[in-house]
Amino acid sequence: MKLKIKSLVLASLIPALFAGSVAAAEVKIGYVNTQRIFRDAPAAQKAAKKLESEFSKRDQELQRMAKQLQGLQENLEKNAVTMSESERRAKEKEFGELSREFQRRQREFREDLNLRQNEENAAVIEKANKAIKQIAEAEKYDLILQDVVWVSPRLDITERVIKALADGK
Repeated sequence: MKLKIKSLVLASLIPALFAGSVAAAEVKIGYVNTQRIFRDAPAAQKAAKKLESEFSKRDQELQRMAKQLQGLQENLEKNAVTMSESERRAKEKEFGELSREFQRRQREFREDLNLRQNEENAAVIEKANKAIKQIAEAEKYDLILQDVVWVSPRLDITERVIKALADGK
């Protein structure tokens, strides 16, 4: 709903900009591809490496637990017939407890990773918005759009924004 309202407002503003500018001066419009910023900007790549190093230990621990769970399950399936009833129940209980612990840790890992990714993405966007504003003021843009369905490549200033982010490390 919010996106539709923004689109409608934008759709009504663009003709007004053009109508008013025909008599005055040409309107200068630019476009920035946010996905490219997240993929190609040095600040985004640095953030991704930071997150990878921050979460790699926990990820490895989860992978170790997953292998342990798989081993327990295979052992249960393979040896269930030859185990005593009490031994089988003990193994099933161990498997259930480890499985719940694994799921809890995995959920916490995803939540923590998502939170940190959002924090890092917000910092990258903040830097990008500052760079966009500087480019807009320096090059006298009237309007800069982000994330539209289609735009002519001649309006795309994403590369300049990425360069500005690289220069402003």
